[in-house]
Amino acid sequence: MAVTAGSEPPLEAGTGQLLVHLRSVLPGLAGALRQVGNAILEDPGWASRATIVELGERSGTSPATVTRFCRSLGLTGYTELRVGIATDIGRADQAGWEVGLAADVLPTDPIDRVLRTLLAVDLQAMHETAAGLDLRAVETVVDAVVAAHRVDLYGVGGSAAVLKDTQMRMHRIGFASWTWSDVHNGLASAALLGPDDVAIALSHSGRSTETVEMLAQARTSGATTVAITNFSTSPIAEVADHLLCTSVREISYSSGEMSARHSQFLVLDLLYLAVAQRTHERATHTWVRTADAVVPHRSPYEPRSRGRGTETPADTTSGGA
Repeated sequence: MAVTAGSEPPLEAGTGQLLVHLRSVLPGLAGALRQVGNAILEDPGWASRATIVELGERSGTSPATVTRFCRSLGLTGYTELRVGIATDIGRADQAGWEVGLAADVLPTDPIDRVLRTLLAVDLQAMHETAAGLDLRAVETVVDAVVAAHRVDLYGVGGSAAVLKDTQMRMHRIGFASWTWSDVHNGLASAALLGPDDVAIALSHSGRSTETVEMLAQARTSGATTVAITNFSTSPIAEVADHLLCTSVREISYSSGEMSARHSQFLVLDLLYLAVAQRTHERATHTWVRTADAVVPHRSPYEPRSRGRGTETPADTTSGGA
């Protein structure tokens, strides 16, 4: 999902994005409404068949609360909610996601099952992230980056590692960019930005206080601010001019930011490639120059035999002669 901050688009049932939207707004829902959302996400298949009374009972709420929950998502009623859940499940089946919406890694799972689960969850997250992207909003961000004097990238922990890759590639196509993970240094840099600059913050939860503070300072300085997060109602959305949302579900032994990396790279790679497209001649020229600069530090390619101590067929032939 990619929207201008503060303009959450209305949800339409049957689009195959209801569960994605629910995961995105869940942290911002009030207590009882969040209980309903959690009950749905714990077992979407059951929820698509349950009556409004049954969902109220399982979530520890009431039919009236379930109705309010539907309206909070922009739905007309409970029937539309069930249709939306069923559509999401159908999309997963059609896409061939073997382990489905409730996949997780259990302590007793064999390694092949772990691999299938990991692949299914990551692929589903990337497909749902791509399906939810508003490409017009992405193009607006790309326009801002292309015209920018400089680009600041803010993130802490695993987010900083993801941004470092993007920053390196932006530099290689001629765009002055810096990654800041230390809040003091980041705030100092953000204070020097202006209307001709862009600041991009990455936070899976949208609640990392250091990242929110750095982006808020960039906005105060007049820069165009962009947030990439999994939760559209998180605090970072309040200080972003443009909000790009991933769609990620956590699995066991993997924190949210670890599960989110592939979807985050998808969004960042799209921004990077679109910028490179818009500046094709410049990007190609600087890319070649940077590639040539590191050639002397690469060892020449030397084919080796497959096994240690074994002769190649050519060696065997010459030895026998």
